[in-house]
Amino acid sequence: MPKILIVDDEPHIRLLLEQTLEELEDEGVELIIAENGEKAYTIITEESPELVFLDVMMPNMNGFEVCSKVKKELNLNDVYIVLLTAKGQEFDKEKGKEVGADIYMTKPFNPDEIVEKAREILKL
Repeated sequence: MPKILIVDDEPHIRLLLEQTLEELEDEGVELIIAENGEKAYTIITEESPELVFLDVMMPNMNGFEVCSKVKKELNLNDVYIVLLTAKGQEFDKEKGKEVGADIYMTKPFNPDEIVEKAREILKL
């Protein structure tokens, strides 16, 4: 069963992503939710989700740090990481590439694009 991890410290964004992706649950996808980077890192190491929607700006451990640990330290290249941020600045995109993010999407995001991207990555 493919797993998608949703990580954001803002409850309304988590809920929006969950509602956006819940139609995939009918196709056998499990949705996992984390409200911070530390929890996300633990879930990634224990559950190995195929796809992670990861917020950049979070307290304690931000999205860049989580991504770097997953991709550079653990070498989990089969975990597809989508960095989500409110900033569309080139600096952030460069940093996202440096830490190994697979793609970078800016908020506010288009729910249809999120579902389309998830289907494409999970080959649904």
